Amino acid sequence: MTREHEELLGLLTEVRSRLLIPVRGLTDAEAAKRTTVSELTLGGLIRHLATGERMWLQVLRNADGSLPDGMLNTAQYSMSETLSHWLSAYEVAAAETDAYVTSLPSLDVEVQLPTTPWSPPEPRFWSARRIVLHLIHETAQHAGHADIIRESLDGANSTAQLGA
Repeated sequence: MTREHEELLGLLTEVRSRLLIPVRGLTDAEAAKRTTVSELTLGGLIRHLATGERMWLQVLRNADGSLPDGMLNTAQYSMSETLSHWLSAYEVAAAETDAYVTSLPSLDVEVQLPTTPWSPPEPRFWSARRIVLHLIHETAQHAGHADIIRESLDGANSTAQLGA
């Protein structure tokens, strides 16, 4: 594993852990509760990111532009199972992503992205590096959403939960 692998996966691990702070100590009912006009819930965010990591890993492994299972599912943000189910699924997906990315000799590996209704018509290619950067971006963005949802739910925030 190169230093680049270590640094990018280290940052991804850091943003994943920040995402999980707002769900500490929640019941399933609290994790499924909408606190804003959007459809976002804390459990739904965990489900979305667990599913997203699994899908991006399929894109990376397949490398042929095939559409991953569930990529067109528009109900990704609902919490269809228990919070503990999605936390476990997220942990497994993260470990699988990390193991696969670690196994790559270089992050320069290019893969074809799947064609979706929102894609441009021509085939697009991303490097493994860009996929990891996308996962970092997506996770960090949703960690911010999680903070807002948790604070709206019961006033808790990540700073208070970290003891800062």
